[in-house]
Amino acid sequence: MKRRTAIAVAVAMLGAGCAGLPVPVPATPEPLRVIVFPGGFNWPIWVAQQRGYFGQQGLAVQVTPTPNSTFQLKGLIHGEFDLAMTAIDNVIAYREGQGEAGVDGPDLVAVMGADNGFLRLVGAPDIASIADLRGKTLSVDALTTGYAFVLLEMLDRNGLKLDRDYRTERAGGVSQRYQALLQRKHAGTMLITPFDVNAAEQGFKTLGRANEVLGEYQGLVAAVRQSWARENPRRVSAYIRAFTDSVEWLYDPKNKDEAIRIYLGNMPQGTSAQSAEVAYRVLLDVKDGFYRQGRLNMQGVEKVVQLRAKFGPQGKTLRPAAAYVDNSFLNAAMKRR
Repeated sequence: MKRRTAIAVAVAMLGAGCAGLPVPVPATPEPLRVIVFPGGFNWPIWVAQQRGYFGQQGLAVQVTPTPNSTFQLKGLIHGEFDLAMTAIDNVIAYREGQGEAGVDGPDLVAVMGADNGFLRLVGAPDIASIADLRGKTLSVDALTTGYAFVLLEMLDRNGLKLDRDYRTERAGGVSQRYQALLQRKHAGTMLITPFDVNAAEQGFKTLGRANEVLGEYQGLVAAVRQSWARENPRRVSAYIRAFTDSVEWLYDPKNKDEAIRIYLGNMPQGTSAQSAEVAYRVLLDVKDGFYRQGRLNMQGVEKVVQLRAKFGPQGKTLRPAAAYVDNSFLNAAMKRR
């Protein structure tokens, strides 16, 4: 009898999905293990947690901060995490056997776009321009990751070549690089808003903005193992719905005061209200802020592929940008609102 009931429920859910109707939310929230880089760009996740959007979608989300991209991607590939908010270049790198962690992720795909990276090249107070980085040491997460390629490209366009004009040193994820910069261990690094805002309050200087140099660029995405996602499509689409609902809530001006409170409640102690205001203006800019509806910027993905082809390991032809993306879960999420 129980087996017949289970089959009936499954058939009903399948039918609802095929008809474009909402899939029933499970009575008991389903677990979803998400690994993220620390920072204000997790604002939509904090909103979804505090306002109950994950619970409304039948999810019990556990968020783990990562110290660097190798820890994050290795954990995702080995099944220790279900979903990673990560740079799409990491998806491409591990799909192509070029990942720093020494493991391959042949079925990694991006299922949702989050932002354009909010990437800024930030220098120490005594660095007035990119030209002043000549002879200096800059920090990176790993020299084989996409944000490092953005750094290389920005310096390349200003006539500075790696090893000849400057050197790099590994310092970890953006939080670790930020701390190393404040301690003057390096002359500059790529930071993500709001880390650049916090650095500016302490006299550090923004030397360049990636979107002004590169144009279209895809930054953070929600990445999964495609095999796992196909076995758990409801969880993936539910996460996308909760995340995008949070983004829409953030963009509503009437929610600003509560949004700022949520932001400050999740940022490190000592984060100023002024920096929160600046982060609100940057991260929720109508043109360059968080992506709405979870869209992936395919021109931006193509730019990431081009940079990896230029600065990554040579001798292998990368696949077209669309090969690293699976829009089926996003499409399902948007249809079932």
